[in-house]
Amino acid sequence: QVQLVESGGGLVQAGGSLRLSCAASGRTGSFYAMGWFRQAPGKEREFVGAISRSGGSTYYAESVKGRFTISRDNAKNTVYLQMNSLKPADTAVYYCAATTRSARVDSRYLYDYWGQGTQVTVSS
Repeated sequence: QVQLVESGGGLVQAGGSLRLSCAASGRTGSFYAMGWFRQAPGKEREFVGAISRSGGSTYYAESVKGRFTISRDNAKNTVYLQMNSLKPADTAVYYCAATTRSARVDSRYLYDYWGQGTQVTVSS
């Protein structure tokens, strides 16, 4: 059984930083990539970024490119999302996800496992 647990969300002022963590357990060896998505009230869940199993490849949405960085520590089975220069528009529930398929990592429909989400609120 796979479990993904996010942590690190909170309230921060615009321009500030937060680091989210996603701890994975279970059959993590089957993961092709891990991703971060977010969902604001009244909006669809959107892709934020993803990282390959080895960590050698990363992918970002245009809206966060240059501000957010994804990394991973395979020894700890943990993926991180470092968020800098945060904006009120970044306010959302952030979800960690894992996919076993070697396909588009920006499509939420191709992810097999999801965490429970962590709230990020950026005040102006």
